[in-house]
Amino acid sequence: MGARLGAGALLLGALPQTGPEARVTGPAYGLVCMTVGPEVRFRTVTLSRYQLLSPAEREAKLLDLYADNIARVRRAADYCAARGIRLYRLSSSLFPMLDLVGDDTGSAVLDGLAPQLREAGQAFVDAGIRVLMHPEQFIVLNSDRPEVRVASVQAMISHARVLDGLGLTRSTWNLLLLHGGKGGRAAELQAVIPDLPDGVRLRLGLENDERAYGPAELLPVCEATGTPLVFDAHHHVVREKLPDQEDPSVREWVLAARGTWQPPSWQVVHLSNGLEGPGDRRHSHLISAVPSAYADVPWIEVEAKGKEEAVGALQKLNVP
Repeated sequence: MGARLGAGALLLGALPQTGPEARVTGPAYGLVCMTVGPEVRFRTVTLSRYQLLSPAEREAKLLDLYADNIARVRRAADYCAARGIRLYRLSSSLFPMLDLVGDDTGSAVLDGLAPQLREAGQAFVDAGIRVLMHPEQFIVLNSDRPEVRVASVQAMISHARVLDGLGLTRSTWNLLLLHGGKGGRAAELQAVIPDLPDGVRLRLGLENDERAYGPAELLPVCEATGTPLVFDAHHHVVREKLPDQEDPSVREWVLAARGTWQPPSWQVVHLSNGLEGPGDRRHSHLISAVPSAYADVPWIEVEAKGKEEAVGALQKLNVP
């Protein structure tokens, strides 16, 4: 089995560092979006509630919400910096209604908050914290429905706009991550990627999932389009019904995925454990086992229900 907390240590060495991340060394365990505690929570509004408001009320509501969430993003940078967290997944729901068709209220409000947004992003840059985003599952670039494809591209453009507004690079250092989408349509996914706007395409990454796309289906798409593959060992184990994350194929896919990253030292993987065993698709509260296949992966995004508690426990692993 992989390394276990309190039962020895796993040495996770960094690959050679280049580019914006050159100031850091060693493994970076990434915090996902919000904390379990009260420190980093983001506000939202439902579409049904928003639609009940008058135009003036909509603007006021979004201004209050957007400004508050930007302030919370700024505090998230301080939160991560204070705890040595060098990888942070930004919520993809910071600015509800931003991509609402036929209503540009959100867009106008965000334009008016441009200085505050840029300041929040600069706080991450100054602290050397890498920022990623994993948009919602409803974004399906290779849907067999044209209207879904159009809406998906527009949603991705909105997410890219947020990263641009934060002043984050148009590169996979600041990843926009998607799953493969509609099953059996890898060719369609491969065809659409080159035509995406630069703000999306230059940040795009693809992740294997538990059902539609394993790494074997995504790797050719990634290689053909220059898109990095984010390997998730838990998804792989569940999909292939493997005994655990120590299966030899996990290491094989870590290395194959690394070949899609330029530079390889930017490679990101996802780490999670099953709630009631390796084959349980539900995530556990903490991480009890890190696959040995991740021993030299420099950026590890932790997907555990315990969020900051899980990351903190991993950071305390002793290095021999």
